[in-house]
Amino acid sequence: MQNNIDRAVQFMPFDALKGFREALEQVEKFTEDKKEFCDDYFDNLNIKINSLKIGEKVLIKHYYELEYVETISVIKRIDKVYKKIYLVNSIIEFDDIIEIKKV
Repeated sequence: MQNNIDRAVQFMPFDALKGFREALEQVEKFTEDKKEFCDDYFDNLNIKINSLKIGEKVLIKHYYELEYVETISVIKRIDKVYKKIYLVNSIIEFDDIIEIKKV
């Protein structure tokens, strides 16, 4: 009986690079398509953007690298011509924003 178990071991899956499979699973990301919104939604978002002030801390939910993320930071500048919000650690375009909250 022991001989049969020893033979069966040779047919078991072999992981040549230990931990490689786990590393691949961590790298894989769920991607999300950018959502489309109606004009009313953007009108409300523009009202919120116009109410923001430099130095305020905000939470902004926005599209970044194939997914929606939340960024919490302080506003450095709001560029209404190029439609960008400059934060301490990043720049976010108005078109990528889906939600803004003052923190």
